Amino acid sequence: MRACFAFAWLLLAVANVYAGESPLRFEWLKVVAFAAHQTDYSGVYVYQYGSHVETSRITHVVEPDSEYEKIESLDGPKREIIRHHGQIWCYINHKMVQVDSQQGRSRFPSLLPEQLVALSENYLVKDVGLERVAGYNTQVILFQPRDNLRYSYKIWVHTDSGLLLKTAALGEKNQLIEQYAFAQLQIGGNIDRSWIGAKDLGGAGLSVSPEADKGDIAINSGWVVDALPAGFKKIREFQRPMRGRHAPVMQIVFSDGLSAISIFVEPADGDESEADGLSSFGAMNLYHKVLSKQLITVVGEAPPYVVKQVLDSVRYKGK
Repeated sequence: MRACFAFAWLLLAVANVYAGESPLRFEWLKVVAFAAHQTDYSGVYVYQYGSHVETSRITHVVEPDSEYEKIESLDGPKREIIRHHGQIWCYINHKMVQVDSQQGRSRFPSLLPEQLVALSENYLVKDVGLERVAGYNTQVILFQPRDNLRYSYKIWVHTDSGLLLKTAALGEKNQLIEQYAFAQLQIGGNIDRSWIGAKDLGGAGLSVSPEADKGDIAINSGWVVDALPAGFKKIREFQRPMRGRHAPVMQIVFSDGLSAISIFVEPADGDESEADGLSSFGAMNLYHKVLSKQLITVVGEAPPYVVKQVLDSVRYKGK
């Protein structure tokens, strides 16, 4: 509740500020960064890129011990994800299995990092008006990159709670790359919590996959990247088991505050699918090639030419 009052006060305080940047705006954005973790909500959201559309139901509640989140797919085969205290369970082979957490990529409606310093270095932040989303009043904010090496981001923020109700990644000509948006939403009130006790997280009802059991190992691999866009900083470097891989995979995660780029290195096994190639899924672009008998893959929330530029600059420097 204190976060709601703080958000409302800060919104009024910036109402008369011009669309340029101001230190106060970043104080206000801190409320937005925490709102997705501190608010009870339940609703249906739509993810869209190109002609691809996915619909999911999300339930998020905050308990004294931690926050709980459940995401259920409403299209196609049954898919369910439960998150609690940094751990993730997925519905696999008709049972809930604990899997390795995905590092470096925020998920809707979480987007803004807790540390906002990088945003002012890499993006211009502008208020662009008021709109309604899923029946709620929102403030629309644009994060415009200071270069052409990353996407613009537009967010719609609930003016009472600070919760993100809609986000969009935009290309150079403001074309829509991908979008998440709530179609139906309940904020606060009587949110269903029965699934928390029924799942008995961490208990006998849930299995642990071999990947999750082994965990990640921090390493200094010797692999370096020479052509990262300015503002991307290394967040983590570690070795992790991955489902479907014969050997552990090395991963380096970089972030500029909004977007993430990951480098994966693993032994090449001669599979034809390891030929050089680019794949795109909304704002996520994937490029891979074989180098020195290693399969190098770059996965990034950045334009395709940037992802390719990053991969072409990966080299082994040695320990």
